[in-house]
Amino acid sequence: MTVTLALHAPAPDAPPPDPTPDSMIPGLPVYIDGRFLTQPASGIQRYAEEIVRAIDRLGAAGDIAGRWVLLVPPGARTLPLTWVEIRQIGRGAGHLWTQIGFAWASRGGVALALAASAPMAHRRTLVVIHDAAVFVHPEFFSKLYGLLHRTLGRVLARTARIATVSAFSRGELAAVTGLLPAAIALAPNGADHMGRVAPDPTVLERLGLAGGAPYFVTLGNFTRNKNLGLAVDALSRIADTGARLVMIGAQRADVFGQDGRPSAVPGVIQPGRLDDAEVVALLRGARALVFPSLHEGFGIPPLEAMANDCPVLGSTAGAVREVCGDAAALFDPHDPAALATLMRAMIDDGARRADMIARGRARVAAYRWADSARVLAGLCGEMARPAEPGLNPRARAG
Repeated sequence: MTVTLALHAPAPDAPPPDPTPDSMIPGLPVYIDGRFLTQPASGIQRYAEEIVRAIDRLGAAGDIAGRWVLLVPPGARTLPLTWVEIRQIGRGAGHLWTQIGFAWASRGGVALALAASAPMAHRRTLVVIHDAAVFVHPEFFSKLYGLLHRTLGRVLARTARIATVSAFSRGELAAVTGLLPAAIALAPNGADHMGRVAPDPTVLERLGLAGGAPYFVTLGNFTRNKNLGLAVDALSRIADTGARLVMIGAQRADVFGQDGRPSAVPGVIQPGRLDDAEVVALLRGARALVFPSLHEGFGIPPLEAMANDCPVLGSTAGAVREVCGDAAALFDPHDPAALATLMRAMIDDGARRADMIARGRARVAAYRWADSARVLAGLCGEMARPAEPGLNPRARAG
């Protein structure tokens, strides 16, 4: 069974500090857990891939020293890396690969795990846990997934260095693990990966959207925390506009249990998973991204929308307010009427929409993958010094 965890990021008002130069001193090699390259692409896998790409670019430019190796299971997707070494090891691609194969192959260096799961017995591990959702909202997950990741999270809090993606997530993780908030590093998501994607406008014709009628987009897997039924309810309240709702995403019943997919509703288009080029084309033509989540550790879709001049209608839950700042129009995730009012404004009020697009451009510029890659590389550099332990036991509360 493939299992992943979802998590969150800090506001650009307080960007993470750059690591000091001496934190880049070469020492032990850094081994990156590449199991994410065998998993269905979602927010966590996007994070892991973009951080690895950024580390590769920084290393090639001489901004990061040392030896970095991406260890991958058989059947992993490939990444176009030039500086980070890629090596296939072990058998299978599940949790046992991480706990046995990756742990053994990385035993002589620092283990960097970017997708919430990491070897529990490794001496020097830095793991990015994206949120505390399995602790604070167990109802969002299948019983097996929740039990596994709660256990894993508690163990890693005692054996590894923890990083996360938002101040909101840092607070929740500190509360459930007993760590001091200051002991949890911040390395948020970025959105500059959208700049390398050329839109594929053929998706508009394929979905019947080429005629210019207004439409909105939701972006994310059909899971309970995404609260997508609220968007469908809101759409029904503005049926007189002829607007449609494109719900991009897939079901992950193995992780999230009950399917969050709404039943067929007039005006709702459910194309399933789409590639980046198709998503970009849809975002650039949409009146707004609708993001009604009940809980987020970060939430990449709002930044991806802002990077494509698509206004964001986001909920006030989780880290959404932190990430979006004043660039989004926010609503209570339990109030479909409030969302419907905002959706109508995105159709009727061109000046307000233009102002949100401008604010979004400014907001998204503060989140860059290279900044977070530098933070994580700096921590790995500190842990790579032979005299440095991987865990500071005094970083625990109480």
